[in-house]
Amino acid sequence: MSIRIQHLTKVYGSQKAVNDVSFDVSRGEIVGFLGPNGAGKSTTMKITTCYLSATSGQVEVNGFDVAQHSMDVRRSIGYLPEHNPLYTDMYIKEFLRFVGALYHLKGETLTKRVSEMIEICGLEVEQRKKIGQLSKGYRQRVGLAQALIHNPPVLILDEATTGLDPNQLVEIRNLIKTVGKEKTVLFSSHIMQEVEAICDRVVIINRGQVVADRSLKDLQNEGKPLEMVFRELTTQ
Repeated sequence: MSIRIQHLTKVYGSQKAVNDVSFDVSRGEIVGFLGPNGAGKSTTMKITTCYLSATSGQVEVNGFDVAQHSMDVRRSIGYLPEHNPLYTDMYIKEFLRFVGALYHLKGETLTKRVSEMIEICGLEVEQRKKIGQLSKGYRQRVGLAQALIHNPPVLILDEATTGLDPNQLVEIRNLIKTVGKEKTVLFSSHIMQEVEAICDRVVIINRGQVVADRSLKDLQNEGKPLEMVFRELTTQ
């Protein structure tokens, strides 16, 4: 399994933000990770990416335990958090070279990889601009480019399509689907249409617990739109 989460719990004071969560994601899967605000999605993702420590339970990424082999986990993951952390005073190429260097890419390898990311993420037209001059859609492309720069086997995308216009949604959706053919993708979104268009499987979390883990095909065979299923499971 590319991602294995077993009995994961995170406690803040007396509140269980994540309560005994378990699910796996296999290589080549694009899994939608859904839940209302405060359900525990971002906390689960932050533990998986080594930004937070768990209270109990186990998380493995690419065969590495996040508590014992955090640097190996970080090398294995490309992460785009909900609030895309970009240096707005840097040029696109400058920023991607900076991120690539953090992953120990050097010389011609780094130069080639930056060029590949600019092409794959559709940044050619804007590549000579500073990040602060870019639209929301192009900033998301830069965020995806930095997540992919070191060619990780696992991508974790937290609200990657938030705030995009319809054209940008289609472009970012197609980009995620393309890279997802070769990687494992855990994709969080509040936009149900995007999850239906991108994902193979859906995990729904509510009040810190998994309330559904099913293939999108199974859900669609019931004849209910994903939004209706989501509401039924998270408004109880």
